[in-house]
Amino acid sequence: MRDVLVVDCVGKTYGDRRVLTAASLRCAAGAVTALLGRNGAGKSTLLKIAAGWIAPDYGLVHFRDTRFVRARLHVLAQQGLFYLPDHDLLADSFTIRQQLALVQRRFGGGSIDDVAATTGISDRLDQRPRELSGGERRRAELAAALLRAPACLLADEPYRGIAPHDAEVLSHTFRHLARTGCAVVVTGHEVPTLMDAVDRVVWCTAGTTYDLGTPAEASGEWRFQREYLGWA
Repeated sequence: MRDVLVVDCVGKTYGDRRVLTAASLRCAAGAVTALLGRNGAGKSTLLKIAAGWIAPDYGLVHFRDTRFVRARLHVLAQQGLFYLPDHDLLADSFTIRQQLALVQRRFGGGSIDDVAATTGISDRLDQRPRELSGGERRRAELAAALLRAPACLLADEPYRGIAPHDAEVLSHTFRHLARTGCAVVVTGHEVPTLMDAVDRVVWCTAGTTYDLGTPAEASGEWRFQREYLGWA
């Protein structure tokens, strides 16, 4: 599979704390990748570097055959990257329908009714985000991603604090995006849910990353079992 996004050997230090020393990430078209690691391991930092949200101290980002020494979010977004941060993306000032219409007009996307049906928010379109549950807001944000039809989606902790039904819809939507050729990367700690939803697992630990292969291959890696999964 062709790599859409490659983060190559990046490092990042905050003050006296070195978060990443030599971390890499390859995001393949048509695949869903889980980026796993303990709290503070640098998953969100790596995803923010990949999205152009923050700059690394060193290392490169390659997106759609272009190499960036300093990737910027708005530039990557124009080229087809959709970054879903670990906080609310939609504004409370407008209804879900109004905000999806803005995305549709800006990017010439598909049908609002179709993406709402895919994400299960058809009966929430005329409500504002504050009127929705956390899981419904996540689904509405993914509806915006579907309208954008991105080449790459980076989702930071999308499953956190949501109900099982919402998690099922998110997983279905990630798989739907991958089938369209999108490269999807998801972080989180919901191991069973993620292992069922993804094609590949990348482990972020001790400032670096390890591509562990498929979920089955990752589950059989003894160090990952012991240090992350907590299996004896």
